[in-house]
Amino acid sequence: MPSTKSVVISCAGVGSRLGLGQTKALIKINGRSLISWQLEMFKDVEDLRIVVGYQANDVVNEVLQYRDDAIFVFNHRYFETKTGASFFLGAQHANEYVLEWDGDLLVHPDDARKILSEEGEFICYAPKASDEAIFVNTVEDGKVVSFSPEKGDYEWTGPACIRKDKLEYSPFNGFNQLEPYLPMKGMNVRAYDIDTYQDYQRVAEAVKNWYE
Repeated sequence: MPSTKSVVISCAGVGSRLGLGQTKALIKINGRSLISWQLEMFKDVEDLRIVVGYQANDVVNEVLQYRDDAIFVFNHRYFETKTGASFFLGAQHANEYVLEWDGDLLVHPDDARKILSEEGEFICYAPKASDEAIFVNTVEDGKVVSFSPEKGDYEWTGPACIRKDKLEYSPFNGFNQLEPYLPMKGMNVRAYDIDTYQDYQRVAEAVKNWYE
């Protein structure tokens, strides 16, 4: 059954911390582009939006190999803005609920299906794995109560789902879009994002195990 959420993948950034000279959507994970792994998870999503900026033409061409109905949205200020801006831009004219998904994120396919079927607003988090994590603090029922660059119960990896009318233009991070609405329902998922080369190596190993 197709998902009724709009999915916004933020692929506008330069990916400078990774040091591979490419936007992260195009880096190879076990012989395939990262975004091709994501698109496989979203094959049943009718309203799929890709926010592009750096190397936009290359990202568009890669996506079109897998989906000819994706909506492309340009973040022309990609050098000076972060994922919060891309999420806002991508959510314009979307469905009532929008799912934020970073272009450097891979989620276990079973958990991705759970995320797509979950109703209402929520924030996903994972056990700490990456080198430069933003942390999530939760309470006993799993609700997310705060984000922190210093310490927390889990790592903020995304994704997150929120009503599009709650979003405002912001040059900051995706989680900053969510902070005014905390506490929010939380979901613990198996997920990795890629900020550093060490993260990249870990994700390649994880994906092998996911698809054995």
